[in-house]
Amino acid sequence: MASDADNKTTGPQKDPFGIRDESPRRQVGLRMTVIARLQRNSFDRKVSALNVTRSQWAMIAIVSRYPGSTQRTIAEYLEMSEASAGRLIDRLCADGLLERRDRRDDRRARAVYLTEKAEPLLAKLGTIASESEQRMFSGFSDEELEQLLNFMDRIYENVSRG
Repeated sequence: MASDADNKTTGPQKDPFGIRDESPRRQVGLRMTVIARLQRNSFDRKVSALNVTRSQWAMIAIVSRYPGSTQRTIAEYLEMSEASAGRLIDRLCADGLLERRDRRDDRRARAVYLTEKAEPLLAKLGTIASESEQRMFSGFSDEELEQLLNFMDRIYENVSRG
């Protein structure tokens, strides 16, 4: 009788995704989902030393990318309710990482910005993200990454149409 060690070298390769029997389209879709989850979880573990939750680092990243956005716009980017976004913004404002400012074009809306206190945290988050990207794309050439980016753009266009 063959041992488990023998099966690893001579038997069929185990699929880490558990989806080899599916169509290639299904395999790609499921793998994209699994890889995104693994990346988020890995990033969460690494930033936990900074005492930042996923929702907090995501909020900081969005405000960094879109300074001056309203709470409503930020909520849409983060796919959360406006009330939840408001509570998170309040918390990060209390921590001194974000600030709300009046908008000249709409007195009812307030714009959200990073504070100077957030800059070192944003830099650390950027370093962790760069290290994660290095690991994720290890062994890929620039040409392969460009091709992957083009494929992903096409997928995005297909999905975003509806």
